Amino acid sequence: MSYCEFVASGKAHPLHIAYHDTEYGFRIESDDLLFERLVLEINQAGLSWETILKKREGMQLAYDGFKLETVASYTDVDVDRLIADPRIIRNRLKVMAAINNARTILEIRATHGSFVAWLDSHHPKTKDEWTKLFKKTFKFTGGEIVNEFLMSTGYLPGAHDSSCLIGKKLSI
Repeated sequence: MSYCEFVASGKAHPLHIAYHDTEYGFRIESDDLLFERLVLEINQAGLSWETILKKREGMQLAYDGFKLETVASYTDVDVDRLIADPRIIRNRLKVMAAINNARTILEIRATHGSFVAWLDSHHPKTKDEWTKLFKKTFKFTGGEIVNEFLMSTGYLPGAHDSSCLIGKKLSI
C-alpha cells in the first residue's frame, strides 16, 4: 500500500494526513528545515514514521529548532543531554549523526552558499547516485534514508501516486 493509499484508507493517524497533505514531496527552501527533515529520516530508521511524527515537536525543542549553527556547536554535554531526553529517539549514533551532519551542511554552505544550492547542483541524479553521494558526504545515510529524504523534499519522484490530489497539485 502506498503512502497516499494509507492516508486515504481512514486508518492513518491525523499526523500522517497533515504531513502527506502539506509536506510530503514538497520542495523545501530552508537549510534548517532540510536539516530537520534529514534528521527525522535518519531517526526513522528501524522505527515507524508515526513514531517520528509523534516525537517531532519534542525533537524540535531538544535540537534547538534544528538551527544548523546551534546543533553544529553541540558538545559532549549536549550529547549527554540529548541521550537523556525522552522527547527524542535516544540513539547515540543518530544523535552524533545529527551533529556531524549539521557541521557538514555548514561546510557545504561555505562552498555552495546553501544546502539547497548543493542539492540543486547535483539534481537530477538516480537514487543510486544520490545514495553514493550522501554516503560519502553525511553520516547514517543509507539507501532508504536517502530515498525517503529526497522523495519527501521533491528531489526524487514517487512521493505521491499519480491519482493523488496532492501529487497532482505538485505536478507529480
